[in-house]
Amino acid sequence: MSAARRPVALVTGGRRGIGRAACVALARKGFDILAADIAEEGVAETGAEVRMAGGGFRFRPLDVSRLEDHAAFLDAAWEDGGIDCLVNNAGVGALRRGDLLDVSPDSWDRAFGINARGSFFLTQAVARRMIEAGDPAAPRSIVFVSSANATLASPDRGEYCASKAAVSMLARVFALRLAEHGIAVHEVRPGVIRTDLTAPVAEAYTRRIAEGLSPIRRWGEAEDVGRAIALLASGELTFTTGDALHIDGGLHVGRL
Repeated sequence: MSAARRPVALVTGGRRGIGRAACVALARKGFDILAADIAEEGVAETGAEVRMAGGGFRFRPLDVSRLEDHAAFLDAAWEDGGIDCLVNNAGVGALRRGDLLDVSPDSWDRAFGINARGSFFLTQAVARRMIEAGDPAAPRSIVFVSSANATLASPDRGEYCASKAAVSMLARVFALRLAEHGIAVHEVRPGVIRTDLTAPVAEAYTRRIAEGLSPIRRWGEAEDVGRAIALLASGELTFTTGDALHIDGGLHVGRL
């Protein structure tokens, strides 16, 4: 990586949880951080951790589902030097877990609007600018954070599963499109991770993990996912694109 300019990583949903862990891990890998989120609660804490890890930190508000806001956000980012890595981490679950037959259009549209539609069009806009910028001084990459539910079905949150399956496909189609421009595209597929999203069902998951839900019998932590994102973004894996990296304690491994 260039000594004159630290590469910049844009992390959506970057103020807490997996987003914060990704920001800190990327800073340790030599990135400065541009964090984006819909709220500012937790931003100061994230910034402090990033700076302690050696990275510069900026925050700008962004709701990825508001496509009309993408251009101005990216204009400002490129005025500050551009983006070398995009981490599509912003995401939401179902409005409520429950019977698949009771899923509402609002919950479906919210899951797809943020998880899939917002990520697709933000990636499209960032990729165009990366290509226009020409040869980079640092490795360029795009990372999609999907979920074990991209392949493992949970009928109590079907809209979330469907949206994350879509995210998984986005990683593959963008990998094919952008390989010729030297932009690697990766998918990180977390399993049961201790975050605000899993807090309402923490007791049930703790019991299931103890019973052998995943071969590695512990909760995943946000830092586990953050380190995986940073490794992929670092450019150290130079002959891979379009793959899914499972950070799930072996949950995805089929057993007979």
